[in-house]
Amino acid sequence: MSTPFSLLLPVYRGDRADHLARSFQSTVHEQVRRPSEVVVVQDGHVGPELASALERLESASPVPVRRLRLKHNVGLAQALQCGLSACSHEVVARMDADDISLPHRFAVQLPLVEAGADLVGAGMREFGESTPVGGLLRVPPTDPAEIAAEARLRSPFNHPTVVYRRSAVLQAGGYRELPLLEDYWLFTRMIESGSVVANVPEPLVLYRVDAGSYQRRGGLRLLRSELGLQRRLRAESFTSRAQMARNIAVRGGYRVIPVGLRKSLYRNRFTIEAGTLGETVEREAGPLGHRQDTQSCTRPEPRLDTRPGAGRELA
Repeated sequence: MSTPFSLLLPVYRGDRADHLARSFQSTVHEQVRRPSEVVVVQDGHVGPELASALERLESASPVPVRRLRLKHNVGLAQALQCGLSACSHEVVARMDADDISLPHRFAVQLPLVEAGADLVGAGMREFGESTPVGGLLRVPPTDPAEIAAEARLRSPFNHPTVVYRRSAVLQAGGYRELPLLEDYWLFTRMIESGSVVANVPEPLVLYRVDAGSYQRRGGLRLLRSELGLQRRLRAESFTSRAQMARNIAVRGGYRVIPVGLRKSLYRNRFTIEAGTLGETVEREAGPLGHRQDTQSCTRPEPRLDTRPGAGRELA
C-alpha cells in the first residue's frame, strides 16, 4: 500500500491566479501519484481574482482540499508552520503557487521517503522570459556527504522540490522566521539533527523566473537576513568561524553587487543551460507569462545513498 501524503501550498495576495491554476493542475491532476490531500494556506487577504481561482480549484480537485485562511499576512515561515499543523499525513510535499511539477515527480520522490529518507529534493529547471531557450538546470548534490558539505555554504536543496517527513521537520524546530532564507535554515537544522537526506538529480519541477528575479536575490533586506543566518549557523555550531567568515564575504558580497554581475555569477556557478530540452518547458509551462472562515495560528517553538542513476535564492 502506497504511503499517503499531503501537498502543502502557500498562497498570498502577490500570486497570480493563472500561475496558481497551472501549478495546482500540474501537482495534483496530472501526477502519476497524486497527493492524498492538498493543504492551501491563504496567507492573509487575497484579491477577488485569486479568491475565485482558489474556489474553482477546490471544487474541481480530484483529492480533498483543506484551505487554511489566515486573517492577516504572517509571512512564509509562519504560514508554512501553520500549514504543517493542518496536514493530515506524516509525509508532506512542498509546492509554490507559480511553479510546475512534472507528472512523475512524486512517483520518483516518494519511494525514497518510503525507503527511509526524511528529506528528499530534486533538480529543477528555471524558465521564463529572462532565461535562455530551454531554461536553466539546477542540479543538486546527491551523495549524503556532499549534501552535508554543501550546506555549509549554500542550500543543497531546491526548496520548491522538497518532500519531507513532518516529524523530522518538527524535531529540527520547524520553520522559523528569517525572511527569504527560512527554507535553507530549516534544512541545515534537519541535517544537524540527524535527518536522512537525499536528492534526485533529475529536474522534476519547472521554476518560474521573471525579469526581476536577479534584483530580488540582492538588496539590504536580504543582506540583513543573510547576516542573521550566518550568525545563527555559527551559534548552532553548524559552521566554523572560518566558514562563517567565508560565507559573509561570499554570500554577503553576492547580495550587494550590481544586478548584471549577480546574474552572470548565478548562471555560471549554479546552473547549466538546458538547450534542446526546452521542448519540455514549453509543453509543460505553456506560453510564458509575467510572473470564509478565518483562523489564527501561532508558531511552535545516518545516511541514505539512493541515487537513481549515478535555491529562489542563492541559498
